[in-house]
Amino acid sequence: MSVDSSHQRQPGLIQIYRPDAAAVRAELAAGLLGPAARIAPKYLYDALGSRLFAAITELAEYYPTRTEAEILARHATDIASALPTGATLVDLGAGNCEKAARLFDYLKPARYVAVDISVDFLQQALHCLQREHPLLELLGVGLDFSTQLVLPPQVGTGPRLLFYPGSSIGNFTPAEALIFLRQAREVSQGGALLIGVDLVKPVSVLEPAYDDALGVTAAFNRNMLLHLNHLLGSNFDIAHWRHRARFDTEQSRIEMYLDAMQDQLVQWPGGERLFRRGEAIHTENSYKYSVPGFEALLSEAGFAQIRCWTDRQNWFAVFTAQAA
Repeated sequence: MSVDSSHQRQPGLIQIYRPDAAAVRAELAAGLLGPAARIAPKYLYDALGSRLFAAITELAEYYPTRTEAEILARHATDIASALPTGATLVDLGAGNCEKAARLFDYLKPARYVAVDISVDFLQQALHCLQREHPLLELLGVGLDFSTQLVLPPQVGTGPRLLFYPGSSIGNFTPAEALIFLRQAREVSQGGALLIGVDLVKPVSVLEPAYDDALGVTAAFNRNMLLHLNHLLGSNFDIAHWRHRARFDTEQSRIEMYLDAMQDQLVQWPGGERLFRRGEAIHTENSYKYSVPGFEALLSEAGFAQIRCWTDRQNWFAVFTAQAA
């Protein structure tokens, strides 16, 4: 049966995050001028960076996306039985909304709230999703929750099911992850959490996932410098920088760097830094957990009734947890 488009719901949109160009330039300059240069991983994701990451998820070496999808598909009924139905489904870092949409039939949300920093992309995704689910109330929230997770009142009252897939929790340090999880428990309003977590595994599997043979991850990382040139007005030459990824066993994290291949003076309005050959810019961390380790983190954040599903190789885990 066709739906009369004139009576079809339209997704709402609330834009909280508004880029402050001066603040962004100050943040980037401070990162480049630190004792060890570093740039926050969110700056990997300009328009080209987002497309490159989408390509990364298709690579044979990059297991997280497909492994998480397999877990959610295989155990969807059991996972849904551990979660409240009829709650507001809040999708953190929603992107194209596809991961959450695959779970609608199981979770039966009363409404769907997609949260992402990229408002234009989010709005387009929600309009496509609304055509597929004409009766479901959809709301987009343009929000940068990397430092604080606070949802606007328009999300509504009542229990919320927070969905945070893709092992993005690994971009936080464990201390930051604990703060984030406590905020998630608070904003769930007595609801629950569904979260994907990458697990510790052999270095022979981990490192190629972040340094693939085709060089897509290298392009993704180096593209950050082009993004910085646009945002900061810097003069990075990507031909003089090399991608590097390594697993730090002691800290249980993948680290991504850009290494200077020669001495070079990088300049931007109001500042400059001489990078010596071999000097690095730290661009991303991705922490890997054990199942007991992440369960302990959830408990410390105040969650209860924690359940976990993994793939057959124990490479990835999906957790559910109730707000205590």
